[in-house]
Amino acid sequence: IEKARRMDPDGDYRLIDEGDLSEFQENTYDLALAVFTFDNVPTMEAKVKLLAEMRRLLKSDGRIINLVSAPQIYTHEWASFSTKDFPENRQANSGDKVRIVMTDVVDKRPVEDVVWSDEAYQETYQQAGLHVVATLKPLAKEDEAYEWVNETRIAPWVIYVLQKVRETLSRKRIVRTF
Repeated sequence: IEKARRMDPDGDYRLIDEGDLSEFQENTYDLALAVFTFDNVPTMEAKVKLLAEMRRLLKSDGRIINLVSAPQIYTHEWASFSTKDFPENRQANSGDKVRIVMTDVVDKRPVEDVVWSDEAYQETYQQAGLHVVATLKPLAKEDEAYEWVNETRIAPWVIYVLQKVRETLSRKRIVRTF
């Protein structure tokens, strides 16, 4: 945090307790960004709680961008990741721990994540009162200056664009608008 503050003195950097967003005012933010955060949140209950807290902070038309690892990242080889030493990843279900090695860093110890399927994310978002506006699965391009392994055919990551589900009473029934 100190390094971030030195590099960006006008920024607001805080260290908060895990999942505790209570110090932030509700209906204040246009955008919340979570990058690989949910790869390490172990349960549906914990994911829903954190996403519901993020939802609380959004303005009515605000968005959450949630960048997560696709389940396929744990079962294929990549330019900068390897899973060949972890065949058990292939049998992993949502909520199971999986391992992967980053090959482009000095520390080659396995990283442990929690795999979560698209279906599980859809359920998680619904329980948190969020609607998926867009799902993006970016691929690399063959003409790029990298030796891609599977990145041009299989997206290793998924980007979910989320917004609040707004419920209104209409003709004695609840109508969800997006």
